[in-house]
Amino acid sequence: MPISFDQELSALKEKILLMGGKVEESIRLALKSIVNRDSDLAKKVIEFDRDINDLEIEVDEICHRLLALHQPMAGDMRFITSAMKINSDLERQADLAVNMAKRALTLNQEAQLKPFVDIPRLANITLEMVKVSLDSLVNRDPQMARQVCLRDDEADDLNDQIIRELINYMLEDQANIKRALDIIQVSRDLERIADHATNVAEVVIYMVEGKDIRHSRGK
Repeated sequence: MPISFDQELSALKEKILLMGGKVEESIRLALKSIVNRDSDLAKKVIEFDRDINDLEIEVDEICHRLLALHQPMAGDMRFITSAMKINSDLERQADLAVNMAKRALTLNQEAQLKPFVDIPRLANITLEMVKVSLDSLVNRDPQMARQVCLRDDEADDLNDQIIRELINYMLEDQANIKRALDIIQVSRDLERIADHATNVAEVVIYMVEGKDIRHSRGK
């Protein structure tokens, strides 16, 4: 039997939420592979990315079918186009988690440069932003989404602080340069994941309110 519009729309929502959960887990495992120096875990994150890529394709296919076959009205149209944007941001977050896992494989082969303190702090901020952005989608809650947008500067500032500290390590001893650069890249990956969480939150605000705040964040 042909699948109805409502069934397709329900499947789209389920796939987006499933993908979001997998992305959150991928980020958590990537961080754990770095902090615990667990290369096996890093390899799992890299392998896990195939499942997320498959989901991205499924979500895109559902969106295209909905648009091509059902000519959705304004509210549903906004949800579908929003889902396509969120799908892209989630996939990019997963790619950045893979980047972190690959850095873990490199860092774990060498002596630890310094205890990880600020990287887990940044990761906690980032993961909370990812979670709340997805919760705002589930609850269609623009105020929750705005809280994510407000935290983006916090992630940016901590990333800058981490980079400044690691630059000092590089200046003190050239032997620190490679490891410091790898950790800087991890920090930048986390900050970029936070940026994508902010993108998701902005899309939720547009989806619910019809208001584009990309250039007027927090208003």
